[in-house]
Amino acid sequence: MTTLWAVSDLHAAVKANSLRIDAIQPTDPSDWLIVAGDVAERHDLIVRVMRKFVERFDTVIWVPGNHELFSRSADRHRGRDKYTALVQSMREMGVVTPEDPYPVFGGVTICPLFTLYDYSFRGPGMTVEEAVDAAKRRNIMMTDEFAIAPFVDVRAWCWDRLAYTTKRLSRIDGPTVLINHWPLVQEPTMKMRWSEIALWCGTRHTRSWPQRYHANAVIYGHLHMPGAMQIDGIKHVEVSLGYPREWEAREHEAIPFPYPVMEVKP
Repeated sequence: MTTLWAVSDLHAAVKANSLRIDAIQPTDPSDWLIVAGDVAERHDLIVRVMRKFVERFDTVIWVPGNHELFSRSADRHRGRDKYTALVQSMREMGVVTPEDPYPVFGGVTICPLFTLYDYSFRGPGMTVEEAVDAAKRRNIMMTDEFAIAPFVDVRAWCWDRLAYTTKRLSRIDGPTVLINHWPLVQEPTMKMRWSEIALWCGTRHTRSWPQRYHANAVIYGHLHMPGAMQIDGIKHVEVSLGYPREWEAREHEAIPFPYPVMEVKP
């Protein structure tokens, strides 16, 4: 059998994650691998990890997470430029990105997406500014505000990506697997300990996508809470590894890692 595997949130800069990353291996040379964001922060390390996967798997599919977009003022590439540079590096290795034609696996179109977040996973009646201020008062603030937001208008970029992606998805006939670093629906964020973190976890504008684009499954990461949920009859699966303090604390994995999304006869 040929298997389509999925992982996310490898955080390769953390040395303790190295053995878990090395253990991501195909069971057959024809296997594919989805990497749903947060490989690392540094461009060179991201490329190094992804090159290993290219050597192991027949096809590798990548979407960026927020950590891939982290930048410092002294960096050569920041904001949108950093994403463009990463896409170029991925293409040079033969990795499928959200800018490339969607591949087909066993008759199912595999759709790597990049939608970011727009702070719309917030409380009712609150403006973005009010919601962010409320999070600050509780000392809850994502690194995104210091490593992404200073270099790009995140909401505007999110809305650009939504328009771009809907045009591409509308051209697909038949079933899909939708892949995004951030969850496409808000329900998974409701299990988080601090609800304010949801501000940086997606956008309400993708809520209808799984049904509209005939998803057999939605694959995502970001929350570091691996598991599967049925939402409107569609399986949403978080495939993240996370940090050692998180995966070491899980006595029993809620889902296998790597996660087998599909199997087909070659």
